[in-house]
Amino acid sequence: MITYRTYQTGDEKRIVQLWNASLPKDPIMPNRFRNVVLLDGNFDPKGMCLAFDGERLVGCVFAIRRLTPMTGNDLEPENGWMTFFFVDQQYKRCGIGRELLQNATAFLHSHGIKHVFFASYAPNYILPGIDEETYSEGYQFLLAHQFEKLYSPVAMDYNLVSYVRPESILHLKEKRMLEGYTFTQCHDKDLYEVIQFANLTFNPDWGRAIREGILQGLPLHRILVVRKNEKIVGFCMYGGYEGVPDRFGPFGVDPDQQGKGLGKIILHECLYQMKAEGLHGAWFLWTGEASSAGYLYKKTGFKTTRRFHVMRKDI
Repeated sequence: MITYRTYQTGDEKRIVQLWNASLPKDPIMPNRFRNVVLLDGNFDPKGMCLAFDGERLVGCVFAIRRLTPMTGNDLEPENGWMTFFFVDQQYKRCGIGRELLQNATAFLHSHGIKHVFFASYAPNYILPGIDEETYSEGYQFLLAHQFEKLYSPVAMDYNLVSYVRPESILHLKEKRMLEGYTFTQCHDKDLYEVIQFANLTFNPDWGRAIREGILQGLPLHRILVVRKNEKIVGFCMYGGYEGVPDRFGPFGVDPDQQGKGLGKIILHECLYQMKAEGLHGAWFLWTGEASSAGYLYKKTGFKTTRRFHVMRKDI
């Protein structure tokens, strides 16, 4: 007989074991599960919906809502997220996933949530959305339960083994420097401005990534800053997410400064520095393939490695 309940202390070992058996392309270590799930400021054990056959864990759906704002006092009270789900292979097509999804949805609905997303949650998303190619059953499951596809971000990788910084980039950098632009590694004096620039020009999650990355030991030299007449107009970084040194981003240039090649310059500055540090690759999980950033990445030589679908259901 299948029974259902929410997370209790001690469940994490079985959750990680079933996760790794169910999602072999995206395994997780216990310490990472602890860091990105249990220690998330928005974690609520009532959102971790579990299914058991006796003592055996056979399914899990995790739902989350904001208890702490990303910035200011915005708790996004109408939005909730489901960031992962899985059912034991031997127990599929028994209605367990449907029951777990209903329980997770009821949890979110009880807190006034109107829109449920898979899986565009920040700060601790596992993947940007559902990878249809890898998890076709999961994608069909979401569609069957009234989730609709919103957009499809991609992950990209760049092999640094043969990387050489192009002469054209060096010449362009020199030209911009003559115009008053500076390209430097970050120092303490830059921190407040670069975090505010990331928050206000792009996304509060970017400012958070800078702040939390540094608190977790990110060396300041892994943040590069572009200024024009002392005003920050761009930045990029690597190694800021979960301390993974070859994970690139975030990265952005002030929209008012685009068209000058600043993004191209700082991207290559970053890749050059990563290569000089001994890294063999650069990768990230989330960009719009048809966006200006996506175009720049592809032109630079980044290859699309995975495609995800961000899904939404109104409840």
